[in-house]
Amino acid sequence: MKIGLFTDGLMHLSFKEALAKVGDLGIQAVEIGTGNFSPAPHCDLNRLLDSSTARNEFVQAIQHHNLQLAALNCSGNPIHANDELAGKAADITRKTLRLAGELGVERIICMSGCPGTPEGGGYPNWVVASWPEDFLELLDWQWRERVIPFWSEMSGFARAEGVRQLCFELHPGMCVYNVSSFNRLRAAIGPMIAANLDPSHFFFQGMDPMAVVRTLGGAIGYVHAKDARVEPYNLAVQGALDLQPGKPVRDLVWAYRTLGYGHGT
Repeated sequence: MKIGLFTDGLMHLSFKEALAKVGDLGIQAVEIGTGNFSPAPHCDLNRLLDSSTARNEFVQAIQHHNLQLAALNCSGNPIHANDELAGKAADITRKTLRLAGELGVERIICMSGCPGTPEGGGYPNWVVASWPEDFLELLDWQWRERVIPFWSEMSGFARAEGVRQLCFELHPGMCVYNVSSFNRLRAAIGPMIAANLDPSHFFFQGMDPMAVVRTLGGAIGYVHAKDARVEPYNLAVQGALDLQPGKPVRDLVWAYRTLGYGHGT
C-alpha cells in the first residue's frame, strides 16, 4: 500500500507547487482529477492527449518529486438524464481512459452516474425505495438500459487502452452506492469493476466500513481516506434520508470531517 493525495485538495497551488508540497510531506503518490466533478486544476486533458511533449513534462514533474501517479479521477455522471450533460461527462471519461493508456496508469477513479426515467425529464432519479412498485420498475430500467450498457462499453474501451481497473466510488446519489449495487455491476461486467473505498459515504447510511472491507475483499482497488460525523440526536429525529440544505452544521444529520474527527482511527 502507498499513501497518496488527491491534488484537488491543493487547487490553490499550481501543478508544480502542489507536487512540491506533496513531496515535502513524504507522501508517495498523487491522484489527478481530469474533469467532470473535478475542476481539474492540475490537468489540461486535451493538451495532454494532443502532445507527447506535454505528457512527458507531466510525468517528469511527478517523478521529480519521487512520486507515483496512482490514478486519474474522472468521477461524474456520464448517464445523466440530460443528454448534453451525459455526453460531456462520457467524453471526459473516454478521454481520461485514453490518457491513462498513454501514461501507463492502470486505475481510473469514477462514479457510476445516475440516469433519469424512460421519458427523460432532464434530471437524475436516484431510487432508494422499493414501494410503490414503480420505483423498482424504474430501477430495473435504469440498470438494463443505462448503467450496464454504458459501463460495459467503457470497460471494453478501458481494456483496449491498457487500464486494468475502473474503481467506482460508492456514492449516494449514484446507482452504485453500496455493496449490493456494486456487486450488481461487477457481476454484470466482470473483475475490471473494482471499488474505490470511501468510508465517509458509508457512515450516514449505517454501513460499517470494516464490514464492507471484509465483504468486498479483493474487489477493492483503491481507497479514499475520508471521514464524516453523524449526529446521533439529529439522526434519531430526522433519519438518514433527511435533506435540508443550508442548515447550520450543528443541525445536520451528518457532515464531512477531517480524518479522525468523525470516527476514531
